[in-house]
Amino acid sequence: MGCDASVLLTVNPAGGKTEREAPPNFPSLRGFEVIDAAKAAVERSCPQTVSCADILAFAARDSVNLTGNTFYQVPSGRRDGRVSNDSEALQFLPNPNSTAQVLTDGFGVKGLTAEEMVVLSGSHTIGRSHCDSFLFKNRERLANGTISPAYQALLEALCPPTTGPTTLITTEIDVSTPTVLDNNYYKLLPLNLGLHFSDDQLIRNATLAPFANSFAANETLWKEKFVAAMLKMGNIEVKTGSQGEVRLNCSVVNPGSSSTAGVEMLMFPGSASDAPADEVATS
Repeated sequence: MGCDASVLLTVNPAGGKTEREAPPNFPSLRGFEVIDAAKAAVERSCPQTVSCADILAFAARDSVNLTGNTFYQVPSGRRDGRVSNDSEALQFLPNPNSTAQVLTDGFGVKGLTAEEMVVLSGSHTIGRSHCDSFLFKNRERLANGTISPAYQALLEALCPPTTGPTTLITTEIDVSTPTVLDNNYYKLLPLNLGLHFSDDQLIRNATLAPFANSFAANETLWKEKFVAAMLKMGNIEVKTGSQGEVRLNCSVVNPGSSSTAGVEMLMFPGSASDAPADEVATS
């Protein structure tokens, strides 16, 4: 549904499972309590003004700054959606076993180029992944010679033979600098140390490999393009004006869902103000 904080909802008003409960997100997504704490803080200081969608965008920006010493301004004025369906997460979120073509097509549906897909894949330089997302597909890679035998042996030792969707054991995606936003992710790929099949695809495809190689060689270039791609992704199908609402609680829609329709928007087309980006975050 676009960048409208639908992934934070714990209840689907229309019934059925939410995005948050979909296999691509559960149990992978964590940190909801951080967003809840931020929302509570801004509600105390500036009630019914800052959307959960904006908080997510600001939190992503701050995460990039904290882990990669890279700061950028984020447009504000997104509004929160009232719909969250697990089927849409299954349809649009990339799978760790995706081929290069599937990845490119999936990002393309949302208006992102093949280069931007490779750029955003670099976010795998931080974070962790569950055994079920890589273990079995990597056995095929081992047979094909596209993963380091020593690396796969470590993964086999880490993950139980009964690994399945509910196995909670995880490992770092970037075995070199897992808590730093840098370009080491790209440097690991030619060494056959990409954790997921989808990561490895970036250097196996003739169109994508030059991008991955250039980012491995130039971290400054990658970070510049990463910031631009993050901003573009953060503007995908945003809700503004009278669309959606500004949730009072990020995990549930507002009672009545109409009390905040007149909240002033900033920066996006149709906004009521030309206030600087991020002003809403510091008001």
